[in-house]
Amino acid sequence: MRENILHFLRSEDGAVTVDWVVLTAAVVSLAATVIFAIQGSTDDVGDGVGTYLTDVTPGDV
Repeated sequence: MRENILHFLRSEDGAVTVDWVVLTAAVVSLAATVIFAIQGSTDDVGDGVGTYLTDVTPGDV
């Protein structure tokens, strides 16, 4: 029984999985931060384009 416990404590089989989980969480957090950072700017650009397209008369451009 003691040997099984020592083997379990020394085993590194799941270490790669833990690394991937941490890396994936970091990438998702970074992507969410970038999306929230540029969201306001893209809304302003979209509103500007919508206003321009509403005000322009076809053939006047």
